[in-house]
Amino acid sequence: MATQRLIRHIFKSTPTLEGAGVHLKRAFGFSEVPLFDPFLLLDDFRSNKPADYLKGFPWHPHRGIETITYMLEGSVEHKDSLGNHGVIKSGAVQWMTAGSGIIHQEMPFGNTNGVMGGFQLWANLPASQKMNKPRYRDITADQIPNLYLENGVGIKIICGSIDETHGPVRDVAIDPQYLDITVPPNISYTHYLPQGHTAFAYIIAGKVLFGQPNELFSSYTEQASSCDSKSSQFLENETLIFFGDGDELTIRTKDNSVRFLLISGKPLNEPIAWRGPIVMNSESEIAQAFKEYQNGTFLQQSP
Repeated sequence: MATQRLIRHIFKSTPTLEGAGVHLKRAFGFSEVPLFDPFLLLDDFRSNKPADYLKGFPWHPHRGIETITYMLEGSVEHKDSLGNHGVIKSGAVQWMTAGSGIIHQEMPFGNTNGVMGGFQLWANLPASQKMNKPRYRDITADQIPNLYLENGVGIKIICGSIDETHGPVRDVAIDPQYLDITVPPNISYTHYLPQGHTAFAYIIAGKVLFGQPNELFSSYTEQASSCDSKSSQFLENETLIFFGDGDELTIRTKDNSVRFLLISGKPLNEPIAWRGPIVMNSESEIAQAFKEYQNGTFLQQSP
């Protein structure tokens, strides 16, 4: 018998300044570890003001994680210390595995109207893969399947699968699902998720209700301040919903459509030591990484 995933926490993204002065919204991050295991951070950097984003993210290191950048508008030019260089364009995804270490920069640009927008998700790597060779998976918009269901629901599959349709990103240790879902007005749609996997949604536009009527919130909600227990509550843009366990999720709309990211993955259940852009399993590994960065031996792989 299927088990409905209920809402465990609701978070409103908060303004944050990163890089050389980029204004963005953080949906979750360091303060929520290890709740979102195997995920570490989700940033929303949508803006129609070039001053919010043009300073970008100059050269900085990463080790021990994967960064997943999904662009909706505008573009991000990237280059790194291993000689890689490219542009993540509207509708495209870059799935970067930092592994043993990479030093790179990311510089965002708006479209012809100055609009720039996208999301960056950080996913943890298991201890056995933290020192693997860095690699990129660059996925263009036309490589992402866009599934249309009979009820009008549209699903872009970046990673994971629905029936026989598979996303372009495969062979990731945490077995993730990364979907961009649009649900029309007055629809009830049930989506199936692997039981035991961490799962959350982030609303991009519109309004939505998650769960069956009168069963929207789990009995083990821990933070009353982060949840309104009214079952009729509509959730809107820049809201993140963290779900309890189960194998199906019901999404309901009324007079408005909704667009949201739905992300899930298998928890690693490993110790997390995190400082800035480096995430390892112990403080000694963190200290070693910063020592190597300071003395010029951080890069373990040759260009």
